[in-house]
Amino acid sequence: MDLPDFLTFKATGSLSRSMCSLVCKWGYQASEENGCYWDDSFWQSIGLQELVSDAYAAIGTDVKTPGQPCGQGLTVTAAEQLGLVAETAVACSMIDAHAGGLGSIGCNVDGDPFLNSLPLRCRLPVICGTSTCHMAISERSLFVPGVWGPYLSAMVPGFYTSEGGQSAAGKLLDHVIETHPAYGEVRDALQSTEYLQNVLNSNLEKLSNKKCIRLAALTSNLHVWPDFYGNRSPLADASLQGMMCGLTLDRSAANLAVSYLATVQALAYSTRFIVEALTAGGHNIKLMVLSGGLSKNSLYCQTHADVTGFPVVLPTGTDSMLLGGALLASVATGDANTCQEAMARMAGNGKALYPQEEDKSYHEKKYQVFKKMVEHQQAYRKIMATERDNI
Repeated sequence: MDLPDFLTFKATGSLSRSMCSLVCKWGYQASEENGCYWDDSFWQSIGLQELVSDAYAAIGTDVKTPGQPCGQGLTVTAAEQLGLVAETAVACSMIDAHAGGLGSIGCNVDGDPFLNSLPLRCRLPVICGTSTCHMAISERSLFVPGVWGPYLSAMVPGFYTSEGGQSAAGKLLDHVIETHPAYGEVRDALQSTEYLQNVLNSNLEKLSNKKCIRLAALTSNLHVWPDFYGNRSPLADASLQGMMCGLTLDRSAANLAVSYLATVQALAYSTRFIVEALTAGGHNIKLMVLSGGLSKNSLYCQTHADVTGFPVVLPTGTDSMLLGGALLASVATGDANTCQEAMARMAGNGKALYPQEEDKSYHEKKYQVFKKMVEHQQAYRKIMATERDNI
């Protein structure tokens, strides 16, 4: 039982399973053409045929779409523990990133009727924190090499979800910052109300002005391949490793800021790499909606707009994952008939960041370097593979 299902079980006593958890993590088959079912041959092929016995009693057959009510609502015990009323409706849940996608995908943009008119299938929620998920949806089943899915009703009921991702995003920025020789110097100079990445963003602006070049161009001689924890999408190669090209003996705080900037840019190039795979697979992305911890980093967000060429929408107000949970609750209580109806009422507004054309040519060249780096890594492995055979 996955955590979303365990939480609803503890709240209601119901053993129902979430379609989101099952299609994404448990190999449950769901499509509009063939219906929903457990695939016996899958469990047998991996030596877990006992899960097929007793009509799948061990893994469940009461499968609900997120937002459907579970059981009879809160049990008396759960209600007492939570300080709520027994039989309060409890919605079938979903994975945290999917809740963030549900809570952000319908966000309206202040002052931009065109972006507001774009259908959900043209919006790409990017839930960016320690790692990052890129959650594209479509009305039909689209198989994209190197991207998880398609999963029916995993995020927006009735839509298929294709889930790309980066195994390390915020964690990678932390690693690059904290392992740099100047980290202690910059950290110790922080005021109590300052956030280190915001200080680095400010330092980069000062360095840009001092050198009389655009901020993005500070990394012209420093390039990063960001898969320090393997590549999840679109190469789906956990053995890939991180790369930095252009290292020097510079141990200064300025060099720390530039190393951080090069890593921010690399994460944006990685997002572009994923979006290009989604597009080749049939998706039609027109804008990105960012939520999660990294969406509070202005440099990270603007760089994503500049690199991908898409407007980046930043929801204001409520945390998108919490809002996604509230949307599901509104459906479970009957306040809204569908998640789409709930989104129309509750999705809220946000502001848009637009691509800066001045940096377009620069990022095109850096992106060429970005793709060459992984080609080189793969070539180096082939060279060394012949030597390993002799060891």
